[in-house]
Amino acid sequence: MRSTDLSFEARLEAFPAQCADVAPSRRIGYRDCGKAAAARAAALPLVLLHGIGSGAASWLQQLEALGTTRRVLAWDAPGYGISTPVERASPHAADYAEALRGWLDALGIERCVLVGHSLGAIIAGSFAAAHPQRVAGVALLSPAGGYGAASEAVRVQKRDARLAMLAELGPQGLAAQRSANMLSTTASEAAREWVRWNMARIVPGGYAQATHLLANADLASDVARYRHEVTDDRKIGVAVGTEDRITPPDACERIAQAANVPLQLIAGAGHAGYVEAPETYNTLIATFYETCEQQETQA
Repeated sequence: MRSTDLSFEARLEAFPAQCADVAPSRRIGYRDCGKAAAARAAALPLVLLHGIGSGAASWLQQLEALGTTRRVLAWDAPGYGISTPVERASPHAADYAEALRGWLDALGIERCVLVGHSLGAIIAGSFAAAHPQRVAGVALLSPAGGYGAASEAVRVQKRDARLAMLAELGPQGLAAQRSANMLSTTASEAAREWVRWNMARIVPGGYAQATHLLANADLASDVARYRHEVTDDRKIGVAVGTEDRITPPDACERIAQAANVPLQLIAGAGHAGYVEAPETYNTLIATFYETCEQQETQA
């Protein structure tokens, strides 16, 4: 974690919550590094999609570090923060991808680099498969594969167990009892505090819909579809921490194989590696972005 006298919450004030109306009675909340410089405003935007127990604020350290040279935006997924939920009680990845399309349209973003963490990787993969012309590259960090390809019994069991946990614990209980699973055993107390802070602020209805999304999704299939549309494997990146207990390396290997790219292992990092090891993940994301940006200028 960076050395500072400011709390995470105080630092977050530099990236105030904003709102975009994407359709009548539908909105998406987000945080933006800003675009004061004309060159940065014109640059290829970097869009960050959070996981099921998180929100836009979890990307604070990426907004701080990566937003100095490019436009970086982090959304609150539908049903999170002030973002309007998707319509279906049991949604599919395409529902969230459509919300992402509407948000990017509202902001005038025609093309971007997507970074999806965990459940956010499912949304990124679905959007890329449906709109490959709008994606300069997709980086999947500790991607959740979803259970869409599993048997109905497995899908129901996974879904109902998580819903029961939400009903029993609520956001505060989840943060207190489950947030430690997001990090490695060597993560700092500051990282643990920030993961708890974000998890405690989930909206139960949005989390429940995201649980259905997880049960219905099949990221490997969407990644394979996107991979079929692109000719350069540098447009896809898949990475996971070696200490990730939620989407462990062997599970992420299946996603990497679907993308036909090597799985990048981050030594010592847990599931929310971008929170506990921000310098390492900022370098990983920046390198991927720069590769995508170079391809854009050469096209």
